Amino acid sequence: MSLAEKQTAMIARYRAIEDAHERLAAITSRGKKWPAPTDAERTDAALVPGCSSRVWLVGEMSEGVCRFRMDADSPLVKGLAALLCELYDGEAAAEIVALEPELAPALGLDRMLSPTRLHGFASIRAAIRRFAERNA
Repeated sequence: MSLAEKQTAMIARYRAIEDAHERLAAITSRGKKWPAPTDAERTDAALVPGCSSRVWLVGEMSEGVCRFRMDADSPLVKGLAALLCELYDGEAAAEIVALEPELAPALGLDRMLSPTRLHGFASIRAAIRRFAERNA
């Protein structure tokens, strides 16, 4: 499955939850299940700049694809970070650089989240992109 197809499938899966607040709750819940960095990896270098809550993002290359672990102080931000990690995890660096996420508008997040949270979401995407660019 291509990255674009993966994104389409994710959008369809979350849009199946018709109530926007329930959809956001499902995204937030997803954050609890995503692999977190180890205590040793929670360094200043792993912090994502531009987020109102502290977000740690750790990327690594494994068998030619990018793998991501993340954690955040806020459950909502953790869920948003997990959403992006879910999209890009297991993908080639060049594909990650090439595909911008359509998740926020497609899932109505752009209407539900504050500008500060949307900026943080964009900052997490930028951090994932920077990692992929370094490893492309």
